[in-house]
Amino acid sequence: MTAAKVLSKYKSSINSDLSIVRSANQGVNSIIFNELVEISGINRNFLAEEVFDVSLKTMLRYQKEKKKLNPRNSEIALKLLNLLNKGMEIFGSMESFISWLNKPAFGLGKQIPLRLMNTNTGIDLIEQELIRIEFGALA
Repeated sequence: MTAAKVLSKYKSSINSDLSIVRSANQGVNSIIFNELVEISGINRNFLAEEVFDVSLKTMLRYQKEKKKLNPRNSEIALKLLNLLNKGMEIFGSMESFISWLNKPAFGLGKQIPLRLMNTNTGIDLIEQELIRIEFGALA
């Protein structure tokens, strides 16, 4: 599935912070994990263990059992989709955005943005940096 299709599938769930909270509290289908891996190319072990704080084996079991993610991981997944959408808009392609995510960012204290994705605040910081990039405020 293309990034555009995945993002449009979740559009109503990520169009505002309130939508993210509502959808997260209901839980999102664990298939979102595969969709995130597919459209972003982020290593699935890293995504499961470092971002969602569950083993890859557990995440795959959730998918097999068609379980929903808990509210915390649902929120992370939806915020990541929103972030990927914003990054694609600003960088023009998912590949360019993912490349940026893997390099130290000056505006993030020279941290590698990908390594900040394990918390909501980290995702928010990445989004704020993207907004600065979008408006040319790099310093």
